[in-house]
Amino acid sequence: MNYQLNFAAVWRDFDTLLAGLGLGLSLALVSIAIGCVIGLAMAFALLSKHRLLRVLASVYVTVIRNTPILVLILLIYFALPSLGIRLDKLPSFVITLSLYAGAYLTEVFRGGLLSIHKGQREAGLAIGLGEWQVKAYVTVPVMLRNVLPALSNNFISLFKDTSLAAAIAVPELTYYARKINVESYRVIETWLVTTALYVAACYLIAMVLRYFEQRLAIRR
Repeated sequence: MNYQLNFAAVWRDFDTLLAGLGLGLSLALVSIAIGCVIGLAMAFALLSKHRLLRVLASVYVTVIRNTPILVLILLIYFALPSLGIRLDKLPSFVITLSLYAGAYLTEVFRGGLLSIHKGQREAGLAIGLGEWQVKAYVTVPVMLRNVLPALSNNFISLFKDTSLAAAIAVPELTYYARKINVESYRVIETWLVTTALYVAACYLIAMVLRYFEQRLAIRR
């Protein structure tokens, strides 16, 4: 092998890689926030007494979780215009990633809701709170604290999934890495640096989330 490593081309465009990394983090943050809203609504629907709500939520979770995310990205971005719904690539990807996150968070939140002792609900009702007030001020905060580790893992996975946005030319980290690779032909160097950026970002995210987990942990 006569291949010699030369990182000059990568360092020259390193600022674009960092910009792509920042966009990926932003996409993951927005998507996890929307996904939490969707997941919480679907979790309550799955635990509802109304059969129609349970069926609709179950269908949503089953379909999304059993469809590859790349297929969902391409479906929403390329198929919706055929129905007269035209979305730019960024909102299209955020919608896809939010729906994807929501399906997985539905099961996380459902498990969290089931883990809450019914005595906490009864205590809330006993002090004069209404049913929805109990959910807002008692059930949901306790549940979120309980599922924070799982929520953290989902966020890290979601951040890594932002690399698939390159399939529809969203200028995140993988998109710029491919661009540098094509222009410079420095395959090993480009993907080594890209991998290092993903690993470093995920490690830092994990450290920050672990800090919050420890701060919010219930002392027993």
